[in-house]
Amino acid sequence: MTTYRIDPLSDARWSQFLDRHPDASIFHTPGWLKALYRTYGFEPVVYTTSGPGQDLTNGVPFCRINSWLTGQRLISLPFADHCQPLVDQPEVLQDVLRTLENDCKTAQWKYIQLRPLRVDGDLIERHTHFGGTSDEFFHAMPLGIDEQDLFRGLHKSCVQRPIRRAAREGFTYEEGISEALLAKFYQLLVMTRRRHQIPPQPIIWFRNLIDCLGDRLKIRVASKDGKPIASIITLSYQKSVVYKYGCSDPKHYNLGGMIALLWQAIQEAKKQGADYFDLGRSARSNTGLVEFKDRWGASRSPLTYYKYPMMRGSPTTEGWKMHLANHIFSRLPDRILTAAGNVLYRHIE
Repeated sequence: MTTYRIDPLSDARWSQFLDRHPDASIFHTPGWLKALYRTYGFEPVVYTTSGPGQDLTNGVPFCRINSWLTGQRLISLPFADHCQPLVDQPEVLQDVLRTLENDCKTAQWKYIQLRPLRVDGDLIERHTHFGGTSDEFFHAMPLGIDEQDLFRGLHKSCVQRPIRRAAREGFTYEEGISEALLAKFYQLLVMTRRRHQIPPQPIIWFRNLIDCLGDRLKIRVASKDGKPIASIITLSYQKSVVYKYGCSDPKHYNLGGMIALLWQAIQEAKKQGADYFDLGRSARSNTGLVEFKDRWGASRSPLTYYKYPMMRGSPTTEGWKMHLANHIFSRLPDRILTAAGNVLYRHIE
C-alpha cells in the first residue's frame, strides 16, 4: 500500500476529512498547525494512503521540528496533549508507521513520536519498531448527564465549596479574544510558570492561536476589585471543549477564581452540546494534578506515547538537568524568563 505526504495547510481535503471524522480534535485542525508554523517554524505534513485527487479516508498529522539545539524529529503533534491517528484500519496504520520508519532513517531524524488517545499498542509493538511509554493520564469529563448531577459529582470541599465561595466574592468575569484579555491572561501566566519553575510560552504563540483558531478559542478572566486573579483558555471543536491553559495569582487562589472559571466553561460546553470536557493530560508522578482532575469527576485513562526509535536517557542525569534548569528559571526576572521562553520552546517540544 502506497503512503502519500500532503500539506494540510494547502490541501483542502484535510479540513473536509476532519469535518467527517468523529475522532478529529482541535489539534488536528489547520488552525492549530498554522499557529505552530507561524510561531515556531514547525512544518506540518500528513501521512495518508489516499492518493492525489481522491477523498481522504485516513491521515496522521505531524510537524517537522528542525532544531540545531535538540535535533530533527517528527512529532504528532507539538504542544498537543493527544493527537489520535485518524486511521480506522490497523493494517493501514502499520503501513504508515513503516513508511515513517523508512523516512526517519533516510532523513536521519532523531526520532518520531505519536501521541494517540487510543490504539492497539500490542499491534504496533508487534508489527513495527515503535515502542510505547505510559507516563501520563488523560482526563475527560462526560457531559451527557443533567447539570445538577454534574455538580453533585464534584468533590464537595475542594470543588463545590470554592464554586459557592466564588459566587459570593463578587468577581468580575470577562471572556473573548481581545488583546486586553490576552494581556491579563499572560500576566497571570508568567506568575504561574515562575511558580512552576518553567518559562512561559511566548505571547506571539497565543496571538497566533487567536488569529488561526478564531472563535474556537476563548480567554476567560476573573477579577477581584479590578485586579485579574485567574484566567483560563479553552478550545472548542465539534463535540469537545479542551481546557488548555490555566493561570492564577497565588495570593488570591483561595477565593476560588480558577475553579469558578472552569465550572463556567463546563456549563457552557454542556449548553453548546459538547459530549465531553477535555481536562488534558497529567504526569502519573504529578499526584497533586491527578487528584485535582479526579475531584471534577473526570474519567482517567492511561495515555501511551509511541516513539521510534526508542531512546531512554539516564533518569539520574535527566532529573539533575531539569532540577538545575528549574532552579535557574525560578530566579530570573520576568523579562528574562519571558525571553527564555521565546527562545526555548522552538527547541524543547
